[in-house]
Amino acid sequence: MKANYKIILILTLVIGSMWSCTLFSQTDTEKDKVLISLTRDALKQYHYNPNKFDDAFSNKVFNKYIEVLDPTKRFFLKKDINQFETYKNEIDNQINAEDITFFRVVTDRFLKRNNETKEFYKELLKKPFNFDKNETLSLDYDKKQFPKNEKERKELWRKQLKLNVLSRLHDKIEDENQKEKDSVNYKKKSFKELEKESREDALKSMDEYYTRMDELNDDDWFAMYLNTITGTFDPHTTYFSPKIKKKFDQEMSGKLEGIGARLQKKGDYTKIVELISGGPAWRQGDLEVGDIILKVAQGDKEPLDIVGMRLDDAIEFIKGKKGTEVRLTVKKIDGSIKVIPIVRDVVELEETFAKSGKVNFNGKKYGIIHLPGFYIDFNNTKDYRNSYSDMKKEIEELKKDGIEGLIIDLRNNGGGSLKTAIEIAGLFIKDGPVVQVKYTNSKPRIDKDTDKKIQWNGPLVILVNELSASASEIFAAAMQDYNRAVIIGSKQTFGKGTVQNIVPLNRVIHYGKPLGALKMTIQKFYRINGGSTQLKGVSSDIAVPDKYTYMGIGEREEENPLKWDKIEPAKYHPLDFYENKKQVVNESNQRVNNNPQFQLIDENAKWLKKNQDDKLVYLKLEEYKKDIEKHQKESKKFDKIKDYDNGLTFESPSYELPLIKQDSTLAKKREVWHKNLKKDPYVEEALRVLSELKVKKSEVAMKQ
Repeated sequence: MKANYKIILILTLVIGSMWSCTLFSQTDTEKDKVLISLTRDALKQYHYNPNKFDDAFSNKVFNKYIEVLDPTKRFFLKKDINQFETYKNEIDNQINAEDITFFRVVTDRFLKRNNETKEFYKELLKKPFNFDKNETLSLDYDKKQFPKNEKERKELWRKQLKLNVLSRLHDKIEDENQKEKDSVNYKKKSFKELEKESREDALKSMDEYYTRMDELNDDDWFAMYLNTITGTFDPHTTYFSPKIKKKFDQEMSGKLEGIGARLQKKGDYTKIVELISGGPAWRQGDLEVGDIILKVAQGDKEPLDIVGMRLDDAIEFIKGKKGTEVRLTVKKIDGSIKVIPIVRDVVELEETFAKSGKVNFNGKKYGIIHLPGFYIDFNNTKDYRNSYSDMKKEIEELKKDGIEGLIIDLRNNGGGSLKTAIEIAGLFIKDGPVVQVKYTNSKPRIDKDTDKKIQWNGPLVILVNELSASASEIFAAAMQDYNRAVIIGSKQTFGKGTVQNIVPLNRVIHYGKPLGALKMTIQKFYRINGGSTQLKGVSSDIAVPDKYTYMGIGEREEENPLKWDKIEPAKYHPLDFYENKKQVVNESNQRVNNNPQFQLIDENAKWLKKNQDDKLVYLKLEEYKKDIEKHQKESKKFDKIKDYDNGLTFESPSYELPLIKQDSTLAKKREVWHKNLKKDPYVEEALRVLSELKVKKSEVAMKQ
């Protein structure tokens, strides 16, 4: 990769009246210019869908970087934004010239405004707030304007800090009421004492926020800017600073001790976007995708407010050593506030592997295999398991137990190895193409199953949801295109149809300082019917409502996702496999629409969406309390969802029974899984579909 690196050691900015001093040192200007040049050239040459570096691109970077720095619009003033407008159409030209003026101007101004707010947050927290006053605060920051002057900004901060104190005060009052109930001798603290404690806690939290801000260096700020640039290409193209790259390498190479969740920054909030199968949070069961973490406490210590905190810093407080407890104060997707205690642990590998069970339904025996990920060991370590060989084994053992139909559960399966997805598809078809993989401006590569052996030749149902992604979608799409399986689940799967590659930048250029790495989208997946899985994912044959039906989940909710498109289909022959698939699917859809349990789930999903869209917060204590109680009362209506019992009894396959007798931990895990399956209406409907499907004696269905 060739680049023209112009080394400018001292950057002279002529900004007029924009500010009187520069808060950055200029020592890393050379490194920043090297990084901007490397990133620019890599994106232009190797990204799957390279954007033009033009005025439209400039506008995106302009708006996004200001949003990244000030998502709640409480630092910048309106006049700042007006002055920044000079650069709105110039950022592309600056990047091409390795000029970082826009970055310096906006970041220096932010740091200046940030320092100004230090002067008055302590002043605002000195005196009690009036919690009898009727006022509200909108958290819909997209619709907010930047404050026009210092007076408006200070008023915004007053409301934000009042909310911070109010949430703590409400929790303390509830805690005191509970202590009084638990002990007749307990003397409740007065409102005045609790209010003062709440302000002191809020002050401590703000002090810690500013301490963390002061610890950020030029690398940290410039990484934010580079990620603003890469994020305009697609949500999965990312710059890793040297510090973040080191953490990434550690996570990929070893076991992680923590709660087992993937977090994402959404505005001022830290949001749960994935729970790792087998992880502590997954086992504990209360944390869900879409939940927002508000506070973090180490055991029974005072909780730390992480709203507004950088994601890296929030993660540092959430993760920790095995055996230690973290208490997360979480805003649930239904709007309620809940404290969730989780004991940190190493993610248990056993729970990330495929597992199977069997059940009798309508006089016949059926099997279910839960596949949490498409795992493989690329280092070919001896004795390490992979999803293909495990699936093959589980199917063989279930066949020995006499099953007449099979469910594969891919719900929450975020993907993994494409190789194993192709091999697993081959367990159900004789041979043929499974997926098309394409670089930009090139012909697609068609990946095929070449093994003519069929492991399972009976009826097949695949369960999916909005969190089934990537390799899961490839496998489910192939089974759908071949007419080999019935897909049951959410309206559509996640919709991630892209492939990323990580490029360590020090391998591209010899440079004396660590430069980090670029994770870049370089390929796109296509079904064998020609359609991409990007954005649209896989549409279920039988769409069943769940709690995420109306929520913002999936690739389509990300910023700047690549578009859906279509290429030429691969040469394949859909199977004439079932006698009555269309009839069974139609009847199942009718059952789902008329099922009271699914109707309740759909009603709950609409209620969750309504709460998600409600961004108005009451700042009067009585109204704040009423709003929380209202949510709690409304949520009780949906308790029946958790209490559901399908009346079925699930068992482990015969080969596992001796292992369960010897291993009490394994026995407990299977007991929990079987109990959850018993509460699962989706599995019940999948079994009903299996029981009704009739297989033709076609070539693929012939016995081996």
